[in-house]
Amino acid sequence: MTTATVQSPAAALDPYATTAPRSRAAFLYALNPLAKVLAPVPIMVLLVFSRGIPIPLAFSLFSLLLLLVGARLRPRTLAILLIGLPLAVAVLGVSFGIWIDPSRLDDAAGSETVLLAIGDWRFTVAAYLAGLATALRITSLLLLSLLAGATSTGPDLARALVQNLRVPYRIGYTALAAYRFVPRFGHELEVIRAAHRVRGTDSGRGPINAVRRILGYAIPLLASAIRHAERVALAMDARAFGAHATRTERHLVPWRTRDTVFVVLFWVASAGLYVWALSAGLTALTPDRTDIGA
Repeated sequence: MTTATVQSPAAALDPYATTAPRSRAAFLYALNPLAKVLAPVPIMVLLVFSRGIPIPLAFSLFSLLLLLVGARLRPRTLAILLIGLPLAVAVLGVSFGIWIDPSRLDDAAGSETVLLAIGDWRFTVAAYLAGLATALRITSLLLLSLLAGATSTGPDLARALVQNLRVPYRIGYTALAAYRFVPRFGHELEVIRAAHRVRGTDSGRGPINAVRRILGYAIPLLASAIRHAERVALAMDARAFGAHATRTERHLVPWRTRDTVFVVLFWVASAGLYVWALSAGLTALTPDRTDIGA
């Protein structure tokens, strides 16, 4: 006589969730998604109002170090972060610097060094540094958001909001159901494209044929979306969704001690880095948005 193994709800696997590699080295995957969202929020607010290059650059490197240590990134993602991102920052520095009024940088360092001159217009080192500061602020915010975005799934975040922050499950699981629509619509679109290829209706090139193909895909995809939404609504009604104030959870996303430790350590490290930059004379909060700092 054999005995069946009973699996706890916390150990049940989500067939739709993207499985992430978990190891002691990639510690970010083991954290609650809310911890990775809440930890960077204070410093992200400060970075929005920061001025100069050193502060955003320091937190960009800090976030990149956490991603390299705490996440298992694919080679393509590593190449984007280590090669593509610095190139993008350099290009954005030029793009933002072009739109800066040169008269606001007359007293800034590098305002006399001209990189490009077209008629009376001059693109100076000061303008480029001011644009680079803006590009670095955007980059630092992006890297901080990747701490949660690259190591968490949408369903886990929705469950964490419901279970830990007491967000009404009617809202959380409605968002979860909408999240499920995305991969299904991608599959439906591939089926529609295959059907058009079999019938030979997707031949031809050029913008006019491209518009025709898009319209040919849109109508059956919309009909499929409506049918799927109706089936989901009926399934939720059959399970008495919304009939009670609370519901039992199949997949648990608890808040553990390690989540609290991560948030506290992240705040302490961020505050220490920010205070050090201020004490070292690296401009962080200044009234002029074009101030490029020390």
